[in-house]
Amino acid sequence: MPQLVFSDFAPQLVWLAITFVVLYLLLSRIALPGIGRILGEREGRLKTDLARAERLKSDAETTLAAYQKAIADAQARAQAQIRDAAAQMAAEASRREAALSAEIAARTKAAETGILEAKNRALGELRTVASEAARDLVARLSGSQPESGELAEAIAAAAGERS
Repeated sequence: MPQLVFSDFAPQLVWLAITFVVLYLLLSRIALPGIGRILGEREGRLKTDLARAERLKSDAETTLAAYQKAIADAQARAQAQIRDAAAQMAAEASRREAALSAEIAARTKAAETGILEAKNRALGELRTVASEAARDLVARLSGSQPESGELAEAIAAAAGERS
């Protein structure tokens, strides 16, 4: 192996130094500036993309906040409309109930008045019917017609005993 021959060690060091300097110059003048430029462009692109992402995130948060506010406003309006509709329906139901109660009360009063009148007529006619029935009964049993005055007194006395 020529690397282990110590008599050739000095020229090998000289060639190593020359190769190193040439390689260093080639890399520093040609390859490394290109790599540096590419890395710089990449870093610039990353910064631009990050700034754009931050801006989009901010816009999305603003849009989300506006959306949530719009939803909350819509819900509040809907609740207000529901409350108004419920109040209107309750007022309408109360009004109808009052009108129905008044109508029922009027009909009840009219019916009570009609019943009272019918009762009074029936009671008035009852004396007449009782008088006629008693006259027919006395006439059939005794064969003679009783006087109207005596018959009226007897019916009045009988009605007085019952009341």
